Amino acid sequence: MNIGDSVPDFTLYNTRQEAVSLYDELKKGPVVLLFFPAAFTGVCTTEMHTVSNDLASYEPAQVFGVSTDTLFTLAEFSKTNAFAIDLLSDHDASVADTFGCRFPGDFGPMKYSRIASRATFLIDSKGILRYQEILDNPGLMPDLDALRAAISAVK
Repeated sequence: MNIGDSVPDFTLYNTRQEAVSLYDELKKGPVVLLFFPAAFTGVCTTEMHTVSNDLASYEPAQVFGVSTDTLFTLAEFSKTNAFAIDLLSDHDASVADTFGCRFPGDFGPMKYSRIASRATFLIDSKGILRYQEILDNPGLMPDLDALRAAISAVK
């Protein structure tokens, strides 16, 4: 997927086991998707805390964390950390595949083939991809300043 492309609709489930459809959410404004490799890991926890604790700076976009972890793992991750953002389960990595951000190999000692890379996407209210960052190194944080600048540009 490239900047300027239309993003196809998808539906994932949040930690309350509610269906979340991209196109329904876009009716409320831009959407940010923060893909992360694994709940309860250091950088993933730091990223979700960093964004969650400063959520107002991402307005008017709605921010969703997306992982291939199960709903139940994400629910405990969110509860334990008191995140203010919704976490969505892409358990089969189908949405990660759509966005081209499936992790290309083993994740440290874990031999999983369906883990998402650390990646950030901004989709405007018309469903157009306006910003993306896919990191090769899952140990790095995304450029949140660049994301906020992109959000400001699509207001």
